[in-house]
Amino acid sequence: MDIEFLRNYCLSKQLVTEDTPFDEDTLVFKVNGKMFCLFSIQKFESVNLKCDPEKAIEFRNEYHSIEPGFHMSKKHWNTVRFNGDVSDEFVLQLVDHSYALVISGMSKKDQALFNL
Repeated sequence: MDIEFLRNYCLSKQLVTEDTPFDEDTLVFKVNGKMFCLFSIQKFESVNLKCDPEKAIEFRNEYHSIEPGFHMSKKHWNTVRFNGDVSDEFVLQLVDHSYALVISGMSKKDQALFNL
């Protein structure tokens, strides 16, 4: 996975912003103010993504490169290490899942902002 590709992929989604709210190294992507993706700029080795709790467990059992979210809620976040048994295509699917999950948790009024 290439850092610029992942960054551009996240930014291509509706109402996504990027920020470094924690420190200068951790790039965070938010949709309508809610986090869905974050990773280290300097050590681009993995990405943290929100995940449905049942799917999170399923993915962790199926892939060695998917672990409970580092410094995140272990129930709702996964850390996906790059260059392991998870393809770049699947990483992008997990980004999509994270993005959609955050939107589904919004009010109906906020959800109406999206062309989904």
